[in-house]
Amino acid sequence: MLKAINIAKSYHDGARNELHVLTGVSLTLDKAETAAIIGSSGSGKTTLLNILGGLDKPTGGQVLLNDQDVHKLSEKQRCTVRNRHFGFIYQFHHLLPEFTALENVAMPLLINGDPVKQTKQRAEKVLEDVGLKQRLHHKPGELSGGERQRAAIARALIHQPDCIFADEPTGNLDRKNAEQAISLITDLNREYHTSLIIVTHDIRIAERMDTIYTLEDGVLNKA
Repeated sequence: MLKAINIAKSYHDGARNELHVLTGVSLTLDKAETAAIIGSSGSGKTTLLNILGGLDKPTGGQVLLNDQDVHKLSEKQRCTVRNRHFGFIYQFHHLLPEFTALENVAMPLLINGDPVKQTKQRAEKVLEDVGLKQRLHHKPGELSGGERQRAAIARALIHQPDCIFADEPTGNLDRKNAEQAISLITDLNREYHTSLIIVTHDIRIAERMDTIYTLEDGVLNKA
């Protein structure tokens, strides 16, 4: 479903020196498969996740979604791919503070031009799935940290994407809420048949995935 082929990423510093962050990274993710990427801070995990999700361009290589090279598309086409096929969960929820949980979760479908009535019904269903049935009309400031992250998970799933990209999704939560969040993500992965790539420092979370990759010195290997 998702395939990365020889992904490379490099930057130039102020002295025009070239810094190689990723070198020849390749991986394949099947439908509904889960994978964890672990590695030290600064190893390029988030950079790789952003390239796989079409948020950043590689210096070399390909990212294929159902055999289509995401990075050969125009920016507008990539935005469409991200909105229809990918979901993103971050360490910080990035909910819009002026909107309710229902409105935040509905936002991706509304941006896509879906009918308002059906979008509202869909958002209510997904929020119910994440245990927020009684919090639909609460704004982020009125939700606990765990509830805000659950709303972010619901937003990532609202359009039933092919793949979820999660970047340290439990890093801002205490142990109890972190356990609840990762259990919720994996349960919904099975229910929605959505593929999942998660970047994490927590080996216990990584061990719950189908495959574990380590990223070190720009090289990705199966653990």
